[in-house]
Amino acid sequence: MTQDHTAPPGGAQTHGAFRLGDEFGDETVHADLRGQRSYHDFLELDKILDAQPTITGEHDEALFFILHQVKELWMKLMLHELDAAFLHIRNDDLRPAFKIFARVKRIQENLIQAWHILTTMTPADYLKFRDGLGRSSGFQSYQYRSIEFVFGNKQPETLAPFEHRPDIVRRLTERLERPSLYDEIVMLLARRGYAIDDAVLDRDWSRRREPNDSVIAAWQDIYRASGEQWGLYELAEHLIDIDDLFQTWRFRHRNAVERVIGHKIGTGGTSGVGYLTRATAIRLFPELWAVRTGL
Repeated sequence: MTQDHTAPPGGAQTHGAFRLGDEFGDETVHADLRGQRSYHDFLELDKILDAQPTITGEHDEALFFILHQVKELWMKLMLHELDAAFLHIRNDDLRPAFKIFARVKRIQENLIQAWHILTTMTPADYLKFRDGLGRSSGFQSYQYRSIEFVFGNKQPETLAPFEHRPDIVRRLTERLERPSLYDEIVMLLARRGYAIDDAVLDRDWSRRREPNDSVIAAWQDIYRASGEQWGLYELAEHLIDIDDLFQTWRFRHRNAVERVIGHKIGTGGTSGVGYLTRATAIRLFPELWAVRTGL
């Protein structure tokens, strides 16, 4: 690789550029990045790459910490996308929401894949540093809890582990007390003329809602008239995909935990596998599952 102090053709003026090897022809790259925003600066890599703690120095600590940090970044993006979807649903604008849901599903697939990577860690590997985690647990992920609240799986009691962080409690309470994304979609059905019970449309948004016959009936009408109601039909199928992937995420989590620690109590105080097994039975959008029986 040779240095060339001329500006690359068609590029911005620089103090220097490197010409790549002959196999790349006339390709050059910017070399003098003083005073410029570089890749390292743009991504703030000093902060990211220095954020992995070393508790015991055991080899698999790196896998455990990096994997969970990456999952938190994916969840941050997922929440960013879902917040945008709220606005589109409220404006009865389904097409942009569909694009967002397609992206959310790709994010969910990456989150599921993370459990496959984690299971390359054996029980013996994990036990070498597990005590160093103290009481830290994925149960305390406020972004995961936020996602559940967005989808309507609301339990005010789950705010308790965050009482030491009033800033997090405020964020979660805001999501808890407003309609979920699924609530917004049911209100959309009402605006489109479907007969939804008043008790569904005006209620305590901080509580998980039980399945409702009027909502099931609305989805039945949509599925039976899918040709005339294609937008709402497509919306329903996006939601089923998301729910299915969410349940798969929980299932992979449950199996990964049993594979690594068996039925030990979790670091966060839950029963571990027992708690996660019960979580796999939760449906985010129950009426969309119930409707299939009656079609």
